[in-house]
Amino acid sequence: MMNKLLALILLLFTSQAFAFTGDDLLEPEKAFALEASVQNGDTLVAEYRIADGYYMYKDKFGFESDTPGISFGTPRIPDGTVKDDEFFGRVETYRDHVRIEVPIQREPGAGATTLKLKALSQGCADIGVCYPPLTQLASLDLPAAPTSSSRGNGAVNALSQLAGDIGGGNADELLEPEKAFALSVEPISQNAVVARYTIAEGYYLYRDKLSFRIKDGEGNRIGPVNPPEGEKVEDEFFGLTETYRGEVEILVPILREEGASNRVTLEADYQGCADLGVCYPPLTQTVSFEFTSDLAASVDIPAATERAAPPVSEQDRIAAQLADGRLWLVVLAFFGFGLLLTFTPCVFPMIPILSNIIIGQKNLTTRKAFFISLIFVLAMALTYTVAGVFAGLAGANLQAAFQNPWIIGTFVVIFIALSMSMFGFYDLQMPSAIQTKLSNISNKQEGGTFIGAGIMGFLSALIVGPCVTAPLVGALLYISQTGDAFLGGLALFSLSMGMGTPLLIIGTAGGKILPRAGGWMDPVKAVFGVALLGMGIWLLERVIPMPVALFLWGALLIVSGIYMGALQSLAPGASGWRNLWKGLGLVLLVWGVLLMIGSASGGRDVFKPLSGITSSVAVGGAAGTPAQAQGLQFRKIDSLADLEREVASASAAGQPVMLDFYADWCVDCVRMERTTFQDAGVIQALSGAVLLKADVTANTSDHRDLMRHFSLFGPPAIVFYDAGGNELRNHRIVGYTPAGRFTDHVNNALGG
Repeated sequence: MMNKLLALILLLFTSQAFAFTGDDLLEPEKAFALEASVQNGDTLVAEYRIADGYYMYKDKFGFESDTPGISFGTPRIPDGTVKDDEFFGRVETYRDHVRIEVPIQREPGAGATTLKLKALSQGCADIGVCYPPLTQLASLDLPAAPTSSSRGNGAVNALSQLAGDIGGGNADELLEPEKAFALSVEPISQNAVVARYTIAEGYYLYRDKLSFRIKDGEGNRIGPVNPPEGEKVEDEFFGLTETYRGEVEILVPILREEGASNRVTLEADYQGCADLGVCYPPLTQTVSFEFTSDLAASVDIPAATERAAPPVSEQDRIAAQLADGRLWLVVLAFFGFGLLLTFTPCVFPMIPILSNIIIGQKNLTTRKAFFISLIFVLAMALTYTVAGVFAGLAGANLQAAFQNPWIIGTFVVIFIALSMSMFGFYDLQMPSAIQTKLSNISNKQEGGTFIGAGIMGFLSALIVGPCVTAPLVGALLYISQTGDAFLGGLALFSLSMGMGTPLLIIGTAGGKILPRAGGWMDPVKAVFGVALLGMGIWLLERVIPMPVALFLWGALLIVSGIYMGALQSLAPGASGWRNLWKGLGLVLLVWGVLLMIGSASGGRDVFKPLSGITSSVAVGGAAGTPAQAQGLQFRKIDSLADLEREVASASAAGQPVMLDFYADWCVDCVRMERTTFQDAGVIQALSGAVLLKADVTANTSDHRDLMRHFSLFGPPAIVFYDAGGNELRNHRIVGYTPAGRFTDHVNNALGG
């Protein structure tokens, strides 16, 4: 059967990836052996012995304490070897051995004598296999804490002495950290506070060293925190990094359960340096605040202090909802998001794919249709979930990797083969030898059908709908920020099942409403065959020139119109259905001819096939009159360096910037190009802005680095900068946005 052929094709796809035996691969604890110890009572030393033929990633190390009153500062990890990794792009790695030092931080009065360590890491083998994130546990003897008035003061005193030596004996030149980096916290609503660092002159804070956690306050949790962009500097201690001077305000979302305590104690981790060349160790300050009844309910409402709260992007808000952690709410909310995405380009094309699987079955029953649909949907959902968790943990979009001409071309060949069988040219069957083997495994004919449905669900999830949406990005952001693959994966699975529920209903209903075998089944199968060919052309649009795609659409419509009798005379007394059938055929024939003309004239839009001709007429219509530009005009960029250059140039000219992430294989990107970016209101709202476009169709390492810089997982996405060159982080847009809403958003972001 045709589904068994699909199983063979998938086997050819995956055979290379699994050409090794389990005995060749070491257990992760042996491949990455951990030796941990405590030195001087205040430093954890973690040494990894890495087996030959294996390597570890720098950015995957993490250390957590399960001992109350004990926490860790920022790990001091040596520089690794930079490489372009097949799994994670441009990264730093280690082989043979790596030694990491982690400051131990004790709360006042903590008298623990044992440190329970949880060490996180991830590595790969040279044979092409990447291990999942690894957690290793250790219990270490912990010496008594050195006497100190505050956490880190011993190191600060030593720094003060060093500063005195450098500065000619005046140790007072180095301020205490609480004075150099004075922290205050102010609630601005019932679910958010502003943490404000007032930084002394001659001192600066590191952006990537800031973090917050709740120490006391039952029922309160920290949501995702996104500090504002800082000044980019080449730092003598940490290389290229972002720093703050003077003052910085950070919006800290607080996720509150019903009945949560109003009195909250917040711990803030930070690290900073003095200009005289001294860098403080990682430090912690503790502050308390209270949520009072006069505060606004939401961060979106101006607080009692008359400060308008910063906006929060939709994907960040969804990530914060995930961090709330209530499983039933997560499942319900993301299932609802999936239902809303059903008839978008991410899901709608799967309807004819599933329908074609069902329509080709013999002896179809409602029960069989239900199970075929269920397996298709489950395969799709599991693929979305695994690919999404991979993207969240690794920062790489697996679906984007499948948008290349060879993979899409193979999928199109499958569609053509299936459509030809629908037209009755042949019956797709596996070779008899393979059929015999399958029969020995299972005597049920449905086995091949179910396998084929699962394969098509798997491939459809990876190839057909790769565009990102706000709910998807919210879940991926949560996974990337917390490493919580379980809750993030559960959200993605719920999202996928919401998307698949209508498919399940449509497929199951096919068991009742589709016609039984007979002569009138042939036209029905022919319609589905044409739909499959249309799906093939729709996929090819991502990798072939648009005029060629118009030619293929035209050919398909012309042949379909002729098949429907557009050029045949109607017999006397023909039925109304026969007249309607011929009329529809004529419509398809005429539209196909227009597409052929549009292809020859350089047209690029199936719904405006003659746009190439009309634009030429407009250009030459009035002598001396320049043609009016159609839509927004973008400058192309390909890398982070290109972006920084263009933003700096725009900032010097006092212009804001809009950056559009686009790909040919992204259906919503193309839809934005043809609708939103052609709207007069949008063009007017962006008239004073510099417009940049990052075309990430090729998914090169520069493209991945650029998206990783913004924590993006794929297009479409829009990023805004103000006239000073600062990114408006909370005004990002992910997914398709219609023209009216986009215009309002631009005016709010850029002050239009």
